[in-house]
Amino acid sequence: MVARWFLDWAKSIGIALVLWLGLRTFLVEAFRIPSGSMQQTLQIGDFLFVNKLLYGAEVPLIHKRLPALREPEHGDIVVFDSVEDPDMKVVKRLIGLPGDTLSMEGGTLIRNGRQIAEPYATPIDPRRGEDPMMRARMRHWQVQHFAGPVPAGYAPDLHDWGPVVVPHDSLFVMGDNRDGSYDGRYWGFLPRINLRGRPLLVYFSYDAESFQRMAFLTEVRWKRLFTVPD
Repeated sequence: MVARWFLDWAKSIGIALVLWLGLRTFLVEAFRIPSGSMQQTLQIGDFLFVNKLLYGAEVPLIHKRLPALREPEHGDIVVFDSVEDPDMKVVKRLIGLPGDTLSMEGGTLIRNGRQIAEPYATPIDPRRGEDPMMRARMRHWQVQHFAGPVPAGYAPDLHDWGPVVVPHDSLFVMGDNRDGSYDGRYWGFLPRINLRGRPLLVYFSYDAESFQRMAFLTEVRWKRLFTVPD
């Protein structure tokens, strides 16, 4: 009797684990916002469910992708594997698709010759720039994709760079917090294969600093729960 009960219990646990692994692998995965690079759209301490099926979930072991429900689009918020640390997941906004010509002038995004309104982007400090070493790093990857001859003395900066052309099978991403985001401006294009999904909703959110002071209930951001990032 005990053996049968244990066997039934083990089967139930096994089925639950298989279902959970299937959901996590192919459909939905949890993700926590650790930095302020997407403020005000996403806050530090937001917990997200990510739709992994949308862009084609990866099948474990064989490293193949399921067919995508749709291709990425301008303005999508995307979760992806970092190009510098494959074990780290990052969230940014999709700015450029393959073939797009991109630049920024005074913090204004220009895509394919048109100025793009970005209501989601936080106001920038036009005086803020990067140090010479970082600007040289930005220049190094940009000149390989520059649209036309590279101007003499070209020295891209945080809010002034380009135009560059997005290569085939690549994307370009930036954080909404343009003064506080380590993104494609620094490290270049994102391989399409690195995409992992798009946020479905914020299922929990709290003020991390206050939470550490044990002010749990008062520091939960109740109004952010079950909201859809856009």
